[in-house]
Amino acid sequence: MHELWCAADAAEDVTALADRLYHVLAEFPGVVVVVGTRWHGGQLRYMRSFHASDDVPTLFDTAGDWGPRAAERGPGGRILIRDHDAAGLADGWPEAGVLRGAGSKRAVECVFPLDSGDWAALVIGLGPPDSAVGDLRARLRQAAEIVTTCNRRIVTQRQHERRQVHDAFLAEASLQMDASLDVEETLQRVARLAVPAVAEGCLLHLRQGPELAPVASAHVAAARQSWLADTASRDPWLAKVLQQAVDRQEGLILGGEELDGGPLGTAAGGPGGGVRALSVNPLRARGRVLGTLTFLFHRQDTSAQMARFLADLATRAALAIDTSTLYEQRRQHVVSLQQHLLPAALPAVPGLALSSAYEVADDTLDVGGDFYDAVSGPDGRVALLIGDVCGRGAEAAALTGLARHTLRTLLEDGSPPAHTLARLNQALHREKAGRFVTALVVTMVPDGAGGFRAEVANAGHPPPLVRRAGGAVESVDCGGLLLGVLPSAEYAPASLRLGPGDSLVLFTDGLTEAREHGGGFFEDVLSDVVAREGAGEPALLAERLVRAGVAFRASGEDDVAVLAAQVEAAG
Repeated sequence: MHELWCAADAAEDVTALADRLYHVLAEFPGVVVVVGTRWHGGQLRYMRSFHASDDVPTLFDTAGDWGPRAAERGPGGRILIRDHDAAGLADGWPEAGVLRGAGSKRAVECVFPLDSGDWAALVIGLGPPDSAVGDLRARLRQAAEIVTTCNRRIVTQRQHERRQVHDAFLAEASLQMDASLDVEETLQRVARLAVPAVAEGCLLHLRQGPELAPVASAHVAAARQSWLADTASRDPWLAKVLQQAVDRQEGLILGGEELDGGPLGTAAGGPGGGVRALSVNPLRARGRVLGTLTFLFHRQDTSAQMARFLADLATRAALAIDTSTLYEQRRQHVVSLQQHLLPAALPAVPGLALSSAYEVADDTLDVGGDFYDAVSGPDGRVALLIGDVCGRGAEAAALTGLARHTLRTLLEDGSPPAHTLARLNQALHREKAGRFVTALVVTMVPDGAGGFRAEVANAGHPPPLVRRAGGAVESVDCGGLLLGVLPSAEYAPASLRLGPGDSLVLFTDGLTEAREHGGGFFEDVLSDVVAREGAGEPALLAERLVRAGVAFRASGEDDVAVLAAQVEAAG
């Protein structure tokens, strides 16, 4: 028995330990055969026998359902030892034939529990009635204690290993699912992560009104992918099971006969015939049921550990899906609000090609403070304005709306650039604005010679660039105090002429402050980019400049606005 204890301490499988145990028990005087059976409830999993003259145990194909009789025979959570006489060997138990074939006249039976419904029986067949039993019963109890202890250690160790695997998978799954805020990508990641790491198939349904609609699916066999997607959207049995999980608001695992009537399981055959178990968990996040996460298993594992793992995975998936959905909803709201702070379209001005572009750089989904507009007037006149409110969010958005509409109203009334900025500065002081504002205003008037006379006033904003028709780029010399600093600030205008083919480029500091990996700023190369891009289609000049800045940028979280005007070339 000491050797058996040592073997039990090192065993990685209880079946291997049972082989040693058969040898030990077969050596007792009077023992003619040792028969071992393994049960799960009323289901016989296997039977093996061993004679003293055997080298290895003999395995019998006797698996089957013995029903309530087996439950009555079971140990009930404790070790039981029973004696049987010759008449008791013919009671229909699977061991009876082996015992009779070995010439057993008596038998000693030991039944003992293993794990979660599993139990085992050792039946020792004895020879003539006068065979000495000795301390066989005591040794059987010791043997059962050794096997039970060994099995408990192995089960605990395997549960620990599985828990480690599950925890590692959940951690990786969380990282993968949280890596994207795109709804479609998040849904597909949830399905792809689970197959085949968790199960052979995965279905994801989300609530769309009162219905559950399939949004993602994956199967380990590519040929069954279309079948799985079709089952997810059309099968009424599956729809009923999904709704049951939603109504219960807790997961369920179905296997065996519970799959009857549906497209899965042995009875169903076809593509779903290999499925042995189906799990459905509701996707709950922030107090709401978003949908369901379904797994198809080609093995049956209904353990509590697996159920907890699936519930945890569903919770993490639900949070990732809900976060990406809320992000997308808020993004749409921000985009809508941002669009209302910008002109719907630029006016058509004879002899002038206007273009604009806006790029949101911050992923925090707060409305930026950049704005621009163009106001057309009589006789081919046009006023351009661009500005930037310090900060982001609702307060910045409110101030952006005030600044843009104030400037637009004044320019529509014919106010010159310097006076327009002074009036806005006074308005900001009256409103007690808590943020500074920069702005640049340009009025352009046709000069009758194919060009425009421009007047520029600047309030703390980056000065505009002029690209001449020949490709040379120069900065307009203009400056002034930020709006909202001093109530009596005055602004001096600067004048210039734009001839045919010349371009005027207005931009916010999000463009100039874009920084590359090496630390350089886009401001250092902006003139060269304007010279290059200004040779292209005038209507797309602003968009090309923004794209160049975005491609350059490795860091920088400020929005970019560009407003450009190009005088039509002669002829």
